[in-house]
Amino acid sequence: MKPNPALTAPLLAWFEENARILPWRSDPTAYRVWVSEIMLQQTRVEAVKPYYDAFMTALPTVKDLAEAPQEQVLKLWEGLGYYSRARNLQKAAQIIMTQYHGEIPGDFDVLKQLPGIGDYTAGAIASIAFDVPVAAVDGNVLRVMARLYDHHEPVDIPRTKQLFTHTLEAIYPREKPGQMTQAWMELGATVCVPGKQPPKCHICPLAHLCLARERNTWSLLPVKSPKKARRLEDRTVFLLFSKGKYAIQKRPERGLLAGLWEFPSITGHAHMEDILLFLTARSLSPLSIRPLPDAIHIFTHVEWNMKGYMIEVSDQSPPFHWVSTKEILESFAIPSAYKVYVNCMKVENKS
Repeated sequence: MKPNPALTAPLLAWFEENARILPWRSDPTAYRVWVSEIMLQQTRVEAVKPYYDAFMTALPTVKDLAEAPQEQVLKLWEGLGYYSRARNLQKAAQIIMTQYHGEIPGDFDVLKQLPGIGDYTAGAIASIAFDVPVAAVDGNVLRVMARLYDHHEPVDIPRTKQLFTHTLEAIYPREKPGQMTQAWMELGATVCVPGKQPPKCHICPLAHLCLARERNTWSLLPVKSPKKARRLEDRTVFLLFSKGKYAIQKRPERGLLAGLWEFPSITGHAHMEDILLFLTARSLSPLSIRPLPDAIHIFTHVEWNMKGYMIEVSDQSPPFHWVSTKEILESFAIPSAYKVYVNCMKVENKS
């Protein structure tokens, strides 16, 4: 794949005229760039904006993040999903405070040694915040490059990522490398768009250089490796209620949704005898049991098909942590997988 220096000037000129106004672009310090890039992994820009603003208000510096209670960090992340991102963000902040005197390093290779920071994020921080001419190749950039070069190998294999990275870095300007990084991202996010919708070639500054446009192969690109089928898992969720408080429990520190709070649940779709056995084993006596709406939540590799029950019990048994609706909403990070049941709790609280 031959680097094409003719891509640089029109792309930078286009970005200067068309860049979206985003909160992390107004003051691209290393901390702000880092937090935004971690949040933007697997998450749309519009969804990230309010989370980013709230996070920056609560934890405006690396020091604040490093010293914050983990529960606060997870609560600020609630709804964004992929909570390991938040944990790694805080772990990295703590390392920065102890090993780098509170200063985020600008070296690409050093950045990659921090928890949660891979090639892409290290490239984004180094180029945008420190003007280092290194590429940051995310999904948007992979798609644009695949179409520009009519490249039909899977873009999610290391060989393709390395090829595109080296091709881009060969044409990276020594001045404004951060602008270059953001321009490629922006082009993929707003012009050379994903999915089956056609790219907006009529406004693309690189259309005259695009082989997929010339050969009408854009709909075939980018090529991705086949995905493994998700594992289907039935679950039954219990909203246990007693004396104005609900039962929650903490998930294990490893695995799916590690260390987050959840409503008690069991695998499988429980029948009434299963529910009564569950309660009896935890010394709980039901006063009323009523069904709640079914819910589905899709993770990367597993899909939960959930049934739920609102169960009022006479006493608050020790296996669980009993908290009010207000405490759950303000202080405890409940994964979005349970959103339907959090909403049921809110409705119950108003009635």
